[in-house]
Amino acid sequence: MSYEMIALFMFSSMMLMMFTGQRVFAAIGGVGAMAALLLWGVGGSDIPFTGAMKIMKWYPLLTLPMFIFMGYILSESKIADDLYKMFHVWMGPVSGGLAIGTIGLMVLVSAMNGLSVAGMAIGATIALPELLRRGYDKRMVTGVIQAGSSLGILVPPSVVLVLYAIIARQPVGQLWLAGVFPGLMMAAMFIAYIYIRCRINPELGPALPPEERQMPLRQKLGLLKAGLLPIGIFMAMMVPFVNGWTSLVESSAIGALAAFGTAVAKGRMNRAVFENSVRNTLGISCMFMWIIVAATGFGAVFDGLGAVKAIEHLFTEQLGLGPWAILILMQLSFLIMGTFLDDTAMLVIVAPLYVPLVGALGFDLIWYGVLYTITTQIAYMTPPFGYNLFLMRAMAPPEITLKDIYGSILPFVLVMVLALILIMVFPQIALWLPDYVYDK
Repeated sequence: MSYEMIALFMFSSMMLMMFTGQRVFAAIGGVGAMAALLLWGVGGSDIPFTGAMKIMKWYPLLTLPMFIFMGYILSESKIADDLYKMFHVWMGPVSGGLAIGTIGLMVLVSAMNGLSVAGMAIGATIALPELLRRGYDKRMVTGVIQAGSSLGILVPPSVVLVLYAIIARQPVGQLWLAGVFPGLMMAAMFIAYIYIRCRINPELGPALPPEERQMPLRQKLGLLKAGLLPIGIFMAMMVPFVNGWTSLVESSAIGALAAFGTAVAKGRMNRAVFENSVRNTLGISCMFMWIIVAATGFGAVFDGLGAVKAIEHLFTEQLGLGPWAILILMQLSFLIMGTFLDDTAMLVIVAPLYVPLVGALGFDLIWYGVLYTITTQIAYMTPPFGYNLFLMRAMAPPEITLKDIYGSILPFVLVMVLALILIMVFPQIALWLPDYVYDK
């Protein structure tokens, strides 16, 4: 059997295990380990083992539990509630203002947690009931929360970009900085869409009545101070890193300590908050670690077979496709896989194939990491089987049907596709900030 056929058999076996409901790390790591044993005997086990040991010695991996802990401390201590109160008061006079404030909330939650599911959970539990009670159109607000949660894996500190950095062997700091402008650009495009649509049809997002938003200026400023506190935590973490005063790991420790100290100072740190935060941090960190180890082992075996060069030869020489045509086909494959896989599973499955191929085609791997994150979020929200659609259905109240959820997301998907095209046409949207910071 040729190496190309062996590689194809490995890939198809892994996908079959995924379809049968096996855990991601078990499917990927199991196939990689069995292939190594069958191909090279007992000594073949050294290939995935060596790959795993390289990951365990990778110092920036320490950022993963730090940022996850920071996010859970801020969410468990209800600081996200303060953020929404701030947006409620300051954005209430504008038509669609609470929906715009929800996007702002999602951006800040993303900067606190780095996981899209956290933004979805906070939006569905805090913002959605309030928006419905205020008479907002249920389809629009459902789309707002799903779209806003998509910023979670793009705005730093993105946990998924850390995973991409490990697998693609790219600097985490550059990837985070590359996600800043695209993430803010998408948030601005969402806000512009909401504002324009509510200006045309104010019934979709009515402004709050004057009696509900009237309060002393001192109280308003107090809410503003409480709401902007997470921004202060984020700045305390990122400014030293961007200026080169601290390493990435040191900055993650600063963020975790700042979040913990803030919860203590506000009198919201108790045994339950601390225990839930530590327990959730341990669970998420272990999940990512198993996936990373499995993906590294699988990738090492895949590289040993020369599968990447075979696929490159197939696309460029046998099919005669150009670099951009191959890149677009890759993005379309993410849209298909996103109907039944999450972003982490998609990355670890295709990274051994796509990342070396993207580099061989002459594209920037930092830029491609941003394209990957946006495309997977589009896949999440694309009917009929988008991952986020069913997650939203599980969290939404009974009056919001699956039909409402499907109908709500199309305008936001189109906005995200437009953002993706802009970043593909103008790569400097993603690359200018990391180039500037690291050149300095």
